[in-house]
Amino acid sequence: MSKVKMHRSTPSIDMTPMVDLAFLLVTFFMLTATATPDEPVQVSIPSSVSDIPIPERDMITIGISKDNKVFFNVDGQFTRAEMLRNIGQAYNISFTPEEEHDFAVMASFGIPIGSLKEFLSMPREQRKELVQPGIPCDSLHNELGDWVNQARIASRNRARIAIKGDGDATYPVVKKVINTFLDRKVNRFNLITGDEKAPAEMAPKKSS
Repeated sequence: MSKVKMHRSTPSIDMTPMVDLAFLLVTFFMLTATATPDEPVQVSIPSSVSDIPIPERDMITIGISKDNKVFFNVDGQFTRAEMLRNIGQAYNISFTPEEEHDFAVMASFGIPIGSLKEFLSMPREQRKELVQPGIPCDSLHNELGDWVNQARIASRNRARIAIKGDGDATYPVVKKVINTFLDRKVNRFNLITGDEKAPAEMAPKKSS
């Protein structure tokens, strides 16, 4: 008696749900990702064996370039916009909504307050090419202190302060920045450094 052969069909898998899921994930990451703005100067930070992490948000960052120029940055677009309005009121400078928006989304800056409106009126590509002179922080003309005060007010005192100094920056300009903090009653701040493994003699010994 001959065997009955069963008809075999090739199984099919509906990939439509997988494609939908892939598009949903791509859309999610596109909407939640934050683009890194172009920094006006590159800072090569020194290395350190410190293992204390720096917060990723709510930070006021003071950058010091290798040619001793001081730059300023604070997280949060709403914080930056409010800070600019407060600075404008203090210095009798009015900024347009477009200028506020450009300021809120740009990277750190090193422009004296008197030149800030002219800087914001430039096309974006022209601003990127401009060599910024740095923020004044001398004892008689200390605009850095005003930025620190207004950033703390705009962030409701939630923002922490950190110095991101280039390894080739000289000590006098770092001292000016620290003295600015102390004059504004800022006694706690961080130093941003690169990662480096601790020497063997500093590593904690394992208990036997």
